[in-house]
Amino acid sequence: MKTLQNYIDKLNSLNFKEMYNNDFFWTWDKTDEELEAVFTVADALRFMRENNISTKVFESGLGISIFRDNSTRTRFSFASACNLLGLEVQDLDEKKSQIAHGETVRETANMVSFMADVIGIRDDMYIGKGHAYQKEFMDAVTEGNKDGILEQRPTLVNLQCDVDHPTQCMADMLHIIHEFGGVENLKGKKLAMTWAYSPSYGKPLSVPQGVIGLMTRFGMDVVLAHPEGYDVMPEVEEIAKKNAEATGGSFTKTNDMAEAFKDADIVYPKSWAPFAAMEKRTNLYAEGDFDGIDKLEKELLAQNAEHKDWACTEELMKTTKDGKALYLHCLPADITGVSCETGEVDASVFDRYRIPLYKEASFKPYVIAAMIMLSKFEKPQDILKKLEVKAAPRIFE
Repeated sequence: MKTLQNYIDKLNSLNFKEMYNNDFFWTWDKTDEELEAVFTVADALRFMRENNISTKVFESGLGISIFRDNSTRTRFSFASACNLLGLEVQDLDEKKSQIAHGETVRETANMVSFMADVIGIRDDMYIGKGHAYQKEFMDAVTEGNKDGILEQRPTLVNLQCDVDHPTQCMADMLHIIHEFGGVENLKGKKLAMTWAYSPSYGKPLSVPQGVIGLMTRFGMDVVLAHPEGYDVMPEVEEIAKKNAEATGGSFTKTNDMAEAFKDADIVYPKSWAPFAAMEKRTNLYAEGDFDGIDKLEKELLAQNAEHKDWACTEELMKTTKDGKALYLHCLPADITGVSCETGEVDASVFDRYRIPLYKEASFKPYVIAAMIMLSKFEKPQDILKKLEVKAAPRIFE
C-alpha cells in the first residue's frame, strides 16, 4: 500500500530544480523528470487529502485567474488547486477592469500581482495570440519584480493557450497511468487522437496538439487522425515525431478514423478547427472584418457537415483492442441525441465511460496544484514531510 513516504522518496530521486521560480507554458518545455515530478506531487496531494493530511502550504497569498475564453472544469480546477494549497483566488474579469479604458497589459499585470503567488491564464481563441499574451503578461511581472514594485514574481500556469493545454493533457496522462497500472506499462500502447464531428465552429487546436506533444513521450504508438484539411500546427507535429523517435514509440497520421481506432488501446475523439482556418479567423478579427468572419464561420460549419461520419460509435469501439479501449475526452463532449442531433460520440458510448471520464477530469485540480507547488517551493518533498509529521497525532488518534 502506498504511503506518503513513497512519494517523498520518489521526489528525492528526481531532478526538477529548474521548475523552481519558473513558469509552466508547454509540456515539451519540461524534462521527463520534471513531468514525473508533477505526477508524483499530484498523487501525493491526492493521497494527503484522502487521508485527512493538511495540504495548506501557504499561509496567505493569491492565485489570480484570467479566463479570456469560457471554462467550467479548468476554472474550478484552478480555484480548487489554489484552495487546496492555502491560496485565495481572485478572478480578473476584464469587462469589469480598467482594460476597457486603455489600461495596458504591463499595468494590469503589475496591479493584480502585488500579493499573487501564481497567475493562471486561459487564452486559446486566436492563433499566434494566446501564448504571446501569456509571455507578455509574465514579462511584465518579471520587470515589476526587478524594479521593486512586486515583492516576489508570481509564476504562470498555462490554463490553455493557442498551442497547448498542459493542465488538461497532464490530467489525461495521469488518468492513463492509473488506468494502465504505471508508466512502465504504456510502451507500445496505441493511442488514437482523432478529429470528430461537431455542429459548432472554431474549437481550439490546443487539446489535440497537447496530446500528441505529450503522449509521444511515453513510448506509445500515437496516431493523429483527421479529415483532409483539418491539420494542426506543423511545428507541434515535428515535436511529436522527435518525441516518438527518442522513446521508441511512433507518431503517424491518417485521414481514416477507422484505421486509427483499429486495435487502439486508448481513443480520444475530439473536434477542432483547421489550423489554416484559425489563422484566417485571427487575421479577420485583427482587421475588424466581421462580414468575413461570418462568411468563414458558415464555410467551416458546411465543411464540418461533410464529415458527420467521423464519430465515436459503438461499431468503431468494437474494433479497438478487445473492444475495450479507454475512451478519453476533455469535456464537454458533443453527444449525439443528447447535447446535439449529431456529434462526436454516441450517447451509449459516452454513458458507458461517464464515470472514467469524470475521474479523468478529477486529476486536473491536483495536477495544477502540483505545478504551483513545484514552482514555489525548491524542495516540495521536505514540505510534504513536515505536513505529514504535523498531522501524525491526528492520524493515529
